[in-house]
Amino acid sequence: MFKDRIEAGQKLAERLKEEFSSQNLGEVLLLAVPRGGIVVGSQISKALGIKIDCLVVKKIPSLGNPELAIGAIGEGGVVVWEKEICERLKVSIEYQQKIVKDKLTELEDKMNFFREGRSLPDLKGKTVIIIDDGVATGATVKVSVAIVENFSPKEVILAVPVIAKEKLEEMKEKFDRVVYLEAPELFINVGQFYENFSPISDEQIKEVLK
Repeated sequence: MFKDRIEAGQKLAERLKEEFSSQNLGEVLLLAVPRGGIVVGSQISKALGIKIDCLVVKKIPSLGNPELAIGAIGEGGVVVWEKEICERLKVSIEYQQKIVKDKLTELEDKMNFFREGRSLPDLKGKTVIIIDDGVATGATVKVSVAIVENFSPKEVILAVPVIAKEKLEEMKEKFDRVVYLEAPELFINVGQFYENFSPISDEQIKEVLK
């Protein structure tokens, strides 16, 4: 259990210091997933002295439960679906097409707002750390690594305070390394592992990315 995302980020930063104790951080980049990942990542950025940027992705919610991700979409139009969940919920093709169209519009708006028209930093040959506040279904981080791999990085690392134990092996297959603090078996949602899981405003995100 973490007090809030700031504490989680500070603890994760200590773990990453151990992970990179013998590695030059000059070729390491931090890409945080809004919204919660930005706050966690800000503490890692301070502790390691690495500049942080955001990777704009949007969770695709199920029709009946907005907290349940049936997929995710990221900049460049990269889409990842949670096939098992979609099949179990009998998600229609019509819903998938409509929600992707809606989310693409939201993505463009957020990219313009958060990065003010800037493209992603040069990732070629770099070690890229993707940061989020937790992994439940893994949809957003899976679309994140799919985006980053298009830019030929040296390696892609996932860093999160908490990850569902049942997702750990899957993430280890998709990422070169997975750095985490907790991997509980009983996992309903990310928020259950934070005493304070308050929403993050656009303004808070812009402040971190200045």
